[in-house]
Amino acid sequence: MTTDGQLRPRRSVLYMPAANERALEKAKSIPADALIFDLEDAVAPDAKDAARARAAAAAASGDYGSRELTIRCNGLDTAWGAADLTAAAEARPAAVVIPKVESVEYLDSVSTLLDAAGAPTELRIWAMIETPTAVLDARLLAAHPRVEVLVMGTNDLAKELRAETGDDRGPLLAHLATAILAARAAGRVILDGVYNDVTDTDGFTAECRQGKALGFDGKTLIHPGQVEIANDTWAPDDAEIDYARRVIEAFAAAEADGRGVVTLDGRMIENLHVDNARRTLAVAEAIDALGS
Repeated sequence: MTTDGQLRPRRSVLYMPAANERALEKAKSIPADALIFDLEDAVAPDAKDAARARAAAAAASGDYGSRELTIRCNGLDTAWGAADLTAAAEARPAAVVIPKVESVEYLDSVSTLLDAAGAPTELRIWAMIETPTAVLDARLLAAHPRVEVLVMGTNDLAKELRAETGDDRGPLLAHLATAILAARAAGRVILDGVYNDVTDTDGFTAECRQGKALGFDGKTLIHPGQVEIANDTWAPDDAEIDYARRVIEAFAAAEADGRGVVTLDGRMIENLHVDNARRTLAVAEAIDALGS
């Protein structure tokens, strides 16, 4: 969901280095649901200014079709953060992605700078959860009125925790779940962190399935080759869509007969199952609307 109540798929959210003009051009044809034009980690200090100009031009271009466009700015504690926000305010992407958010006050500072630069009120913040403090205060961060999405920065979080994550991310699972709880309590979207080995398709697929099972709305990506798997993972398949329709139909028939519950395929169906079924169909319709 978005803060305006509209369901928007964010199955695949691809980081694109804004300093790389060729990558920005290629992104126009990559079937990711959303793009993050990155001014932070992917850009060397001497390329920051040029990257900022390219990201702003790309975000304002109208050349990326239905893809949701965002700009990851440098932090306000750097020499580039304020200028990044000013450029983003003028370019008017869907959101700014803010790294290493740790306090509501920091989010207020970001929002104030956006407003001062003339950003429209609908320009949202995607807050990155990358530190122990951010996880502990995730509920407060998610509730900020300008925050629309929480983005897990799992690499930095693991570093801060000194955690050895392994293939199943066991040491991180409790922290991921805490952030998901915070997002759901505030009615926000939350995205899983990146998978580093772009050659390990099986490992990436397994982590996508794990992320979906945990409750994430999609996954941030570092390579175009990861997009299709993420899209497939977070899209309802034909069997899920068929079952959702049958749940809704069976419950409607039961209600017409004055019954509050019904059995379908040997399973009891209640209102909560109908809500899940309706969301499945809404997700499928929103994906169809994207044309991917």
